[in-house]
Amino acid sequence: MAPERPRKGKARKGSSAPTARPGEQLDQAILRSKPRFNALEVAAETGVTIDETRRLWRALGFPEFVGEKAYTAADVEAVSTLMGFVDAGAVDFDMAVNLTRGVGQTMARLADWEVSTLVSRVEEMEASDEATGSRIGSALRLINEVNPPFEALLIYAWRRHLAAAVGRIEAMGAKDEDLHTIDVTVGFADLVSFTALSNTLDREEIGDLVEVFESRCQDVVARYAGRIIKSLGDSVLFVTGGAEDGIAVAEGIINVIGRDSKMPDVRLGLASGPVIQRLGDIFGPPVNLAARLTQVARRNRLIVDQATADLLPSTEWESRRLPARPVRGFGLVEPVAVRRR
Repeated sequence: MAPERPRKGKARKGSSAPTARPGEQLDQAILRSKPRFNALEVAAETGVTIDETRRLWRALGFPEFVGEKAYTAADVEAVSTLMGFVDAGAVDFDMAVNLTRGVGQTMARLADWEVSTLVSRVEEMEASDEATGSRIGSALRLINEVNPPFEALLIYAWRRHLAAAVGRIEAMGAKDEDLHTIDVTVGFADLVSFTALSNTLDREEIGDLVEVFESRCQDVVARYAGRIIKSLGDSVLFVTGGAEDGIAVAEGIINVIGRDSKMPDVRLGLASGPVIQRLGDIFGPPVNLAARLTQVARRNRLIVDQATADLLPSTEWESRRLPARPVRGFGLVEPVAVRRR
């Protein structure tokens, strides 16, 4: 019978201290401190109620730890900082929870993005002269090299995007009575037969396809001062400040995706009108209609709604109504094809 292996986290025979598990080593390198507090102790340290502590922790996107010492000194400091501007009257607690939820959702996706990007670098390091002898060793080294400048980049990018978001409220004509409502052109780009195609690809090929699609769409949207609201793997939802920019984005996406023989075909729909901005997303009939229009568009073609066509200068554009067709949630709709004169 083989000898019993030492349990993780326990001291091996002859050692003087427990050996941290590989996961614990990475946690400590990233968090820079060890868990010392349970939820009750966090509440006591910060002066908030246990219910408020749990609401904030759930808003960040983490499960509750009942009675466990799962919180670090940084967690306590973060709660204290947040409650500081609540107590100062800048926002109320519900607003603070809402902001915390936004941070949690954004950072969760960013963290997954960062790890999936850097994991290949860890493999490269271990296969080269930079090898440390273990993936954990290379990961620790990469964390120490990448995280400090990346944290500075996060603050810079947040400030730039915050300034841009404030500018959009003004430029896109936020209604005086409701600053959440703006007039935009909404675009939806959808890959054709993605589900069937993905069944023929391995996981790495699917990942590469989605990455190329999203990155190319992002580049085109940014070129025309638009913004990607969200991507769903085989589709992208974006907004622009005007109809002409929306069409330019749509044509650009068709050129870089639909005209590439290595990529699937793509369909695009545009709709214009007022939308509601909430939780980093947009809602309203133009969003739903743009998505529905892609379902009736031809491959590598763009169709728009009448509201978008009406926004185009008639001296530069001509439009043609297409046969009416049933669109889920809207009844019979006459899509419009547009082209430059």
